[in-house]
Amino acid sequence: MKLCMIGTGYVGLVSGVCFSDLGNNVICVDKDQAKINSLKKGKIPIYEPGLEELVLKNYKNKRLSFSTDLKDSVRKSDIIFICVGTPSRKGGSGADLSQVFNVAKEIGKSINKFKIIITKSTVPVTTGDQIEKIIQKTNKKKKFSIVSNPEFLREGEAIRDFVYPDRVVVGTNDIKSNKILKTLYSPLISKGAQYLNTSRRAAELIKYASNAFLATKITFINEMANLCEKTNINIEDISIGMGLDKRIGGRFLRAGPAYGGSCFPKDTKAIINTADKFKTKLSVIKSVIKSNDNRSNLLLSRISKLLKNRLKNKKICFLGVTFKANTDDMRDSSSLTMIPILSKKGAKVSYYDPTGHKKEFNKYKNVSFENNIKDALKKSDLIVVHTEWNDFKSINFKSYLKGRKPIIFDMRNIYSPTKMKQQGFKYFGVGR
Repeated sequence: MKLCMIGTGYVGLVSGVCFSDLGNNVICVDKDQAKINSLKKGKIPIYEPGLEELVLKNYKNKRLSFSTDLKDSVRKSDIIFICVGTPSRKGGSGADLSQVFNVAKEIGKSINKFKIIITKSTVPVTTGDQIEKIIQKTNKKKKFSIVSNPEFLREGEAIRDFVYPDRVVVGTNDIKSNKILKTLYSPLISKGAQYLNTSRRAAELIKYASNAFLATKITFINEMANLCEKTNINIEDISIGMGLDKRIGGRFLRAGPAYGGSCFPKDTKAIINTADKFKTKLSVIKSVIKSNDNRSNLLLSRISKLLKNRLKNKKICFLGVTFKANTDDMRDSSSLTMIPILSKKGAKVSYYDPTGHKKEFNKYKNVSFENNIKDALKKSDLIVVHTEWNDFKSINFKSYLKGRKPIIFDMRNIYSPTKMKQQGFKYFGVGR
């Protein structure tokens, strides 16, 4: 099939590349000329394991191409995917849909025959209705069908999630579009993915409801970890004991820092905004947002306590600063809250992250990036394991620290407390 992916961010690029790997002809469109030029050279703008190899393979085989010409790309394609960003509005909690609506206007001007137009971007309920109205203004004969097909890709696991999804959700009442999309996704359905055809509005809400529920699980287990610390219980026992119940499941029940990234923070706020518009209370999700917002402050208090409330001139090392492992995404990472506050209180912060230096910390004089783990750990008074990169799971602290015994605060619980204490380290985890 001939596909057009508008937007080469996380969703558009990964989905487009994976669709081309399934044998489709895919054009990835973006208005950023520099980005498109880089992609044509095989340079990937995001960190995602395995993506570069798939781009090079399918670009070479001419199933994948990149363009800045939206009109031409739409005309050449049968199925159009809208994959642009929907960030939170400035000063508000709702989603900023300006990019989605601008693209819809351009698509409307470019339609030359029947097109299936799909919103893959995460959008609030009724967005599909609005897109339909926009395109109808220039297409009275309705040579198009608007469909909601939300993505469920985890950063760092996006390719696997695309190829082996739990479900494929297609929101449309149009029989023709549903049949075509079921054929498009047939290679994934044959591997065991559940294909769910719903109304368009239901598909839009499924995405938000899913993210809000996952955010709730993370926040719930973080609050349980707080109780475990007060009652001398290991949170991991609680997570395992709960997770073995098939009604609950063990995924997303790992205590740690506040949730972050491109989805959970903005999507929980956006669903609250939608509920407010429809005069409905979502009190559980509101509580989740409030608890998560306070999570970084709680962990900062713990850091201060570990250093006996003397932060000035203390050398603190952060291992990992991205919101999770296997991504370079800094959006709403708790390190963006914690490191600046520690810096302002006089601490000297060094950090190492496998994805390199982060411009977000450039304005802080006493925050420095180190090129390797060994240099980051040098002379540290406190080591904070912030992100659960595999690079950190087998660190030989004894070798790196050479007799020094700084405090280790493992926010991801990746080390054994017994083994760390046997080596003589002052070791602290979360919820244990």
